[in-house]
Amino acid sequence: MKKFLLALCAFALSMGAFAQQPFVHPWQGARVAFLGDSITDPGSVPEGHDWTGRKDFHYWGCLQEWLGIHPYVYGVSGRKWADVPEQAALLQKEHGDAVDAITIFMGTNDFVANVPLGEWYERQMKTTTAAMGYPATEYRWMARTPAMDPGTLRGRINIALSDLKQRYPEKQIVILTPIHRAYATFGPQNIQPDESFPNHIGLYFLDYVEVIKEAGDVWGVPVIDLCALSGINPMVEEQVPYFSNAETDRLHPNAKGHERLARTLLYQLLALPCRF
Repeated sequence: MKKFLLALCAFALSMGAFAQQPFVHPWQGARVAFLGDSITDPGSVPEGHDWTGRKDFHYWGCLQEWLGIHPYVYGVSGRKWADVPEQAALLQKEHGDAVDAITIFMGTNDFVANVPLGEWYERQMKTTTAAMGYPATEYRWMARTPAMDPGTLRGRINIALSDLKQRYPEKQIVILTPIHRAYATFGPQNIQPDESFPNHIGLYFLDYVEVIKEAGDVWGVPVIDLCALSGINPMVEEQVPYFSNAETDRLHPNAKGHERLARTLLYQLLALPCRF
């Protein structure tokens, strides 16, 4: 009994010491690249809700403030999944291997541009050798390889993730789904209906979100579903205050919307390692 009590005391002391250790977010101080479109673009300044005394905070700026990350931002307004390799090439040119993680926040412009969804794989007969409890035998089977069709969303994602995984085989890559969208007008030739309408090829916005979520399983890449997890949807009138302008822009989050995106990412990234 004495030995048991001594062991119990030692265990309690060790747990107390453990409990006193300060918690450090796994992405604290990380060098993080942000690839994306206008929501990521540092030149597209979020409007409204001066929540920190600054009106120019993007979601990645909030993470910089809270976690001390070093953001390498390559998002450009209007860009699509086809542009990911170009942004990745610029990242590599400017920072080489000195990056811990890469996020991709794309897809809403593929919807607007009527990009077909396409297929994940091409199939063709190939020869392989198999042995499962029997002598090795050569077989001809229908094998599948990633479809690298730049004219489809799945093909563009295949091209982008193949490129990134070759450039940065040891780095964390995280996909962020596009968020819900509503009416926006940016001129007489750029009027975008809300997501209750399909695009010109009969596909709805959520069709594109679902494809982007599928990419996680296809490529072994974590996907953070901001469309669902951020909790904001400009199709709900009462949530329009998270977006830039109730009359002309229910597509881009304002600073308040970016803060909410950032808080969602702050907690979702807790479940993912950053450095390997």
